[in-house]
Amino acid sequence: MSEKNTQDSSDQLPEEIRDLLKSSPFKTFFVPKAEKPSGPVAEKGEGGNAETLRRIQGFNLKPREIRDYLDRFVIQQAEAKKVLSVAICDHYNHVRQCIENPSLREVDYAKQNILLLGPTGVGKTYLMRCIARLIGVPFVKADATKFSETGYVGGDVEDLVRDLVKAADGDVELAQYGIVYMDEIDKIASSGGAAGGGGRDVSGRGVQINLLKLMEETDVNLHSQTDLAAQMQAMMEMQRTGRSRKRTINTRHILFIVSGAFDKLSEQIKRRVQSGSIGFAAGAAGAIASSRARVRHDSDFLRLAQSRDIIDYGMEPEFVGRLPVRVACQALTAEDLEKILVASEGSILSQYRADFSGYGIDFEISQAAVRGIAAQAFQENTGARGLMTVLERVFRNFKFELPSTAVKTFRVDEATIAEPESVLRALLRDNAQKQHGVLRADVVAFAGRFETEYGFALAFDDGAVDALIEQSLAADKTIRALCEEKFHNFHHGLKLLVNEDGGADARRFTITREVVENPDKAISRWVVERFKKAG
Repeated sequence: MSEKNTQDSSDQLPEEIRDLLKSSPFKTFFVPKAEKPSGPVAEKGEGGNAETLRRIQGFNLKPREIRDYLDRFVIQQAEAKKVLSVAICDHYNHVRQCIENPSLREVDYAKQNILLLGPTGVGKTYLMRCIARLIGVPFVKADATKFSETGYVGGDVEDLVRDLVKAADGDVELAQYGIVYMDEIDKIASSGGAAGGGGRDVSGRGVQINLLKLMEETDVNLHSQTDLAAQMQAMMEMQRTGRSRKRTINTRHILFIVSGAFDKLSEQIKRRVQSGSIGFAAGAAGAIASSRARVRHDSDFLRLAQSRDIIDYGMEPEFVGRLPVRVACQALTAEDLEKILVASEGSILSQYRADFSGYGIDFEISQAAVRGIAAQAFQENTGARGLMTVLERVFRNFKFELPSTAVKTFRVDEATIAEPESVLRALLRDNAQKQHGVLRADVVAFAGRFETEYGFALAFDDGAVDALIEQSLAADKTIRALCEEKFHNFHHGLKLLVNEDGGADARRFTITREVVENPDKAISRWVVERFKKAG
C-alpha cells in the first residue's frame, strides 16, 4: 500500500522533482515524527478552525442585520449593501446546511457570485473588509492585475484558492466555504473591447478563462506546480506517514466577489441609453430624464449595465455569465463625504485625532471646516480617498511642528482649511511664551541624559538657556539636536578636570552663555587653568 501511494504521489510531481527524489540524499531524508508538518495540511477542526466551523453552524444573521452593520462604516451604497447582505446570508445558510448534512455538498448549487461596479473611492473594498470582519471566516483579497495567464510571470489565479487554504490554517474543509474577493477586475479586460488602450492583451483573456473555471467548480491542487518547496514537502510527508494527505480543494462552495471601476463603461452605457436605439434603453433614458437627481455623476449609468455592455468592454461572455449578481456603487457627493467624516465609525478624521493624541494634542473642528474639507475632497474626484489627500495637506505641518511645542489643543475652522500655513504661524506666535518654557525643559532633560550617561552634572544658567533657545529657533533645530551637536565630545575634556577621589561637587559644572557659544574653547580654558593650579 505504501509503495503504491509513493508511486501515485511521485507521478503527480514535476519531472525535476522526481529526478531529485531518485538521488540518495532525498531518499533518506524525512520529517521527524515529533515535528508537526507545516503548510496546508492541518487536521480538520484544530484550534480556532473548530471554533470557526461552530460559528458557521450557528450562523443566523439576517440580511437587514448585515446591512445595519455596514451602515455604521460605509456611507451610501444602499443597493450594494442590500445585494451583499442577501448573498452573504444565502451563502452561509447553504454552508451551514452542508455542514449539518454532508450529502448536500454534492447537490448542485448555483452560487451568487457578485460583480461590484463603481468609481474609485466609493467603498467597494471597504464593504468587503467590513463583511469579512463581521463574518470571521476565511477571506482572501487580491488585485486582478497581479495575475497572468501562465503564472510564471505574475501570479497564478489558483493561488487565490491556495491562499484561502492558508487563511484557514490549512483546513481544506473550512477553506472550501470561504470568500474570495478580487478588485480591479476591469484591468484584465481584453484589448479588443471598449477598454481600448487601457485593457490587457491576450494574457488578460487567459486570466479571465482561468478565473471562470474557479468561479464555477474545479479542483485546485494545493501545491502549485511551480512551488518546488511545497512539492518536496508533500513528498516527504508521504514518505514519513506512508500516505498522502488531501491534495486538492473543490471551489464549488467558495463565494467569489469581484469589483472594478470600469471607467469607460459608464460612457458606453450613457451613449447607448441616450441613443434610445432599443426599447429597454429608451425606457431607461426616459426614467433618467424624469429623475435627473438620480444621475448625479456619469458613473451612475453603471446601474443600467447589461451583460452585453460588459462583454463589449472586453470581458469574456463566459466570465460575465459566472457573475449573475451585479450591482453598481454610486459616486459620492460632497454631502456624502461630509457624512463620512462625522458619521462613519473609523473615519479618517478619527485617525488624525488618534495621530495627534499620540503627542498629547487634541483639536476641535467646526462644521464649516468639515464642509470645506468635503468640498475640496470632492474636487479631487477620487471618492473617499480624496478626504485623506485634503486632510494630509491641511495637517501635515501641524503634525510636524506641534509635537515639539507647548500647544496641546487647537481649533480647525474654515480659515485653517483655506490657509493652513498662515493659521499655523499665528498659532505658534500666540504660544511663543509657552514655547520658551518647553525649550527650557528640553535643556534640563538633556542635562539629565548627559549625567546618566557620563556621570557629570551640567548646570545651565539663565544666560546659557537663553542662548540655546535663541540658537534653536534661529537654526530650526530641536534643543536635543543642538545640545548633542555642541557637547558630543564635552565629556572627554571634563574627565581631565576631575580627580578620581573627587566628590559630587567636583563633577558638577556650570554652563554659561560663553560656554554655549564655544564649548571647545571653554573646555580648553578650564583644562589650562586646572593644570596651572596643579603646578
